[in-house]
Amino acid sequence: MDLFEYARSKTMKSEAPLASRIRPRTLDEVVGQQHMIGKDKLLYRAISADKLSSLIFYGPPGTGKTTLAKVIANTTSAEFTQINATVAGKKDMEEVVKAAKDNRGMYGKKTILFVDEIHRFNKGQQDYLLPFVEDGTLILIGATTENPYFEVNSALISRSVIFELKPLEKEDIRVLIDRAVYDTERGMGAYGAVIDEDAADFLADMAGGDARAALNAVELGVLTTAPGADGKIHITLEVASECIQKRVVRYDKDGDNHYDTISAFIKSMRGSDPDAAVYYLARMLYAGESVTFIARRIMICASEDVGNADPRALQVAVAASQAAERVGMPEAQLILAQAALYVATAPKSNSATNAIYAAMRSVKEKPAAVPPHLSDSHYKGAQLLGKGIGYEYAHDFPKHFSHQQYLPDELVGQKFYEPSENGYEKEIRNYLEWVRE
Repeated sequence: MDLFEYARSKTMKSEAPLASRIRPRTLDEVVGQQHMIGKDKLLYRAISADKLSSLIFYGPPGTGKTTLAKVIANTTSAEFTQINATVAGKKDMEEVVKAAKDNRGMYGKKTILFVDEIHRFNKGQQDYLLPFVEDGTLILIGATTENPYFEVNSALISRSVIFELKPLEKEDIRVLIDRAVYDTERGMGAYGAVIDEDAADFLADMAGGDARAALNAVELGVLTTAPGADGKIHITLEVASECIQKRVVRYDKDGDNHYDTISAFIKSMRGSDPDAAVYYLARMLYAGESVTFIARRIMICASEDVGNADPRALQVAVAASQAAERVGMPEAQLILAQAALYVATAPKSNSATNAIYAAMRSVKEKPAAVPPHLSDSHYKGAQLLGKGIGYEYAHDFPKHFSHQQYLPDELVGQKFYEPSENGYEKEIRNYLEWVRE
């Protein structure tokens, strides 16, 4: 490195965005992702021992993929090289491979190649890396926001360990915000800034698990806000809202407004008002409510309030929950809206809810024995005890139905499930009337 290149690297480092300057240098500085880098976890042990195999980090933006690669760069004894798949070509990879072979042959030193946005490499570029990963010339670390099982060569996948990073929790982002505001060495501490508690909470909420979004907002707030009378730069809730470009919605996720809004959302779906349901959904999403929490409430409503009047409602709700978690925001709002609107417009029945509540009360108040003919007869000596004797296999009878007793003796004639006449449950009701006759 010549003098000019050294000066340029120093300038770039000092003028880099806050999110880059404050990036953790060691594992102990990393916030979040404890399912991967907790001290008893494989990745923590592998990095600490400098015994890495090829890895692929997969997760949403701002969750620490590049950060973990930089931590590895700071701790490994191997040569660490980084390229970005959006701009790198085959020539760049050939140079990396040549240098790796030289390091291995002359110094017995390993080479770690970090490929950011690895999903941007086409099949040919990924295939080029394969033999060098296979023979140990390169230890590959890939980072991608896309599902690697769809976007990365299956041969590379089979030679790598996949680690999925999760969106950061609000508490994790709060730690990073405080570090960014008050750190005098790499953060904004030299500016004499302070951040109000409600402003920090708001940014942590609105970041949606993306640390970079929160840190960019902090940097913008500090650099564009004039000092107050006390000489300090105050990052207030209003400043935070402007910097992250989201208006403050009075929605305390631990207070009454949270419970009022989710209550209105559920009651609107139950009451078959799709317009109100989607309005309250939007209100919660805009305020940063957890996608997982919302999806869970839709699933409950699909079972509790729609039930067998439209059994597909639960299927839609469960699929939406899985898809929303996989896709993440902002696209998850489309999936949740579809599910909420389906549940809101589906025919309603709480007969299944009433049935299980009634059955639970009966079990609690009047325990009853299982009839002997329904008992398990497959273990040795069961039939000597009368277990299973007299059981009639329903499929041996006309219309696959046998007129035998299923409830305990004490509960014969008890009806827990009374289907409504709404939607598909009307067909169930007709069938049960035939059965019960």
